[in-house]
Amino acid sequence: MTDAFYVPDGDAFVATVHTRGPWSPRHQHGGPPAALLARAIAAQAPGFVITRVTVDFLLPVPIDRLAVRVEALRAGAKVQRLVARLLHGDRPVAQALAALVRPAAVAVASPANDPSLPPPESGRPFEFPFFNDPVSYHAAMETRLARGEWGSGRVAAWMRQRLPLVAGTDTSPLERVLVAADSGSGVSAAIEHKRFTAINADLSVSVHRPLHGEWVGMDCLSLYEDSGVGLADTRLHDVRGPIGRAVQSLIVEARS
Repeated sequence: MTDAFYVPDGDAFVATVHTRGPWSPRHQHGGPPAALLARAIAAQAPGFVITRVTVDFLLPVPIDRLAVRVEALRAGAKVQRLVARLLHGDRPVAQALAALVRPAAVAVASPANDPSLPPPESGRPFEFPFFNDPVSYHAAMETRLARGEWGSGRVAAWMRQRLPLVAGTDTSPLERVLVAADSGSGVSAAIEHKRFTAINADLSVSVHRPLHGEWVGMDCLSLYEDSGVGLADTRLHDVRGPIGRAVQSLIVEARS
């Protein structure tokens, strides 16, 4: 078994069982494919940084061979917008729209008005209870609860990868953020998983500075409405403090 989420295969990638999500043994968790799309976008824009990436999950992403295709929507001198599509054969299964800016030094600093999370080493080891297979995404991640009780709807946790995103390559700070950020709705889950599902149709992440270190801190809140619509809102942190925000639109359904 390869110890990575993906293995390069020519100009494509073969997903391993470590990408497996909780809803089907054949489909991936949203974190690894979101990071794979961001990886391809960053490679197309040297000198720019991704400040926001919105991933739409068009279909369940299969654990199979996948390709990524990137297209420029705007190629400005200071701001670029790129779209990346994740293809299973010729069929798009996910799409990411990214905003990129060219960084430049400015003598300005923001006030520290968002309190930091307790450090990862003080957190309680945790494993998501709703995964059905022991070899899945949740086992490829180390998770520690930093604040709150799981199942309450508001929980803070630290997560870090036990495996690289792509075998034989380093995982970038933004890739680490995206692999973890799609778990915001799971960290703050407050539904009975035996009776209901709350699957996110998208993931939107905005960051104002790069992640420092391997740990991704997530202060998460999930909200559900009786219309079947929900929202997971996550404040992103690293060991130095806040780095950005992630939101997920949720589809809440009763299990049949």
